[in-house]
Amino acid sequence: MKKNKDKTIEVKQLGLLNAFNDWRTSRHEKHVSKMQEMGKCPDCYGRGFIPYPASEFAYVSNALDCPGCNGSGLYTDWNELQ
Repeated sequence: MKKNKDKTIEVKQLGLLNAFNDWRTSRHEKHVSKMQEMGKCPDCYGRGFIPYPASEFAYVSNALDCPGCNGSGLYTDWNELQ
């Protein structure tokens, strides 16, 4: 009896995890399609740079350029680098 109950709990947890992952994936796809319509890089929202917190170290060649679009802020550049 306990074995079946543990298995049921495990299946419910996996279902919740799968639902969360599906939600996250659909949210990301919606964000990318919205940025594509506007012609902006999805990583930096078209700004061309990503502001890093002062307490965080990021090793990139140019700390101000967005690594997704190389600082252009354009969706086409982001798409080529993917």
